[in-house]
Amino acid sequence: MLATLPVIAFPTIDPVAVQIGPLSIRWYALAYIGGIVLGWWLVRRLAALTPVAATREQVDDAVTWATLGIIFGGRLGYVLLYRPGYYVTAPWEALYLWHGGMSFHGGMLGVIVALWWFCRRQNIDPLLFGDRAAVAVPIGLFLGRLANFANGELWGRVTDVPWAMVFPTGGPEPRHPSQLYQAVLEGAALFVVLLVLVRNPAIRARPGTLTGVFLAGYGVARLIGEMFRQPDAHLGFLFAGITMGQLLSLPMIAVGLWLILRARQRPAVA
Repeated sequence: MLATLPVIAFPTIDPVAVQIGPLSIRWYALAYIGGIVLGWWLVRRLAALTPVAATREQVDDAVTWATLGIIFGGRLGYVLLYRPGYYVTAPWEALYLWHGGMSFHGGMLGVIVALWWFCRRQNIDPLLFGDRAAVAVPIGLFLGRLANFANGELWGRVTDVPWAMVFPTGGPEPRHPSQLYQAVLEGAALFVVLLVLVRNPAIRARPGTLTGVFLAGYGVARLIGEMFRQPDAHLGFLFAGITMGQLLSLPMIAVGLWLILRARQRPAVA
């Protein structure tokens, strides 16, 4: 019955954004590049606000570390959390990044470890620097979800809402365009909140606050977004209707709230 309802036609979008001879650049790659470049540009400016978190040169160096954390953490997280059984039988394919398969939660942990190590080497307060970096993360999330939509992947659950779409790889049923929901929640809305907060000197003076807001905010946004997104076929629902994305977001909310409370209890940084 759902398939007979009027639905919005999924736009025909070539997954390859730019083709130069044998070189193909996909939308997903552009999302990563755009997120890193725009994030670098923003953090350079935010880091100079009082209390100063880092020099512009240090931010430039940190980008390389963060990029490595995104790639290795994101891939390792996907391999271990989402398809461990498959890669046990074909471990070499874990290196096939061009086949896709990245975990945000794994990438986030990779970035945290990489930036913590970088800050330690540079004698930088990791929470102070992390607060400025956290403001920029939703940019990449927003672009990444748009790339998911352009690729016609990670679509939503079957629905009868007027804006439902039939995705090329999602069968004949109309589905939620959940990639766009998540782009708004995890990307645009969270970015606006963090951008407003970072302009407040009192909030900037309490290291860990913005990092906590990001972690808790993303966790809540992901919990909501996953309510409309179709779970990964090889995982399905874990228990009580919860998905892997929701399960991994719960500790993020807990850690985020802890960081916010901890920052409020500590003296402000001049």
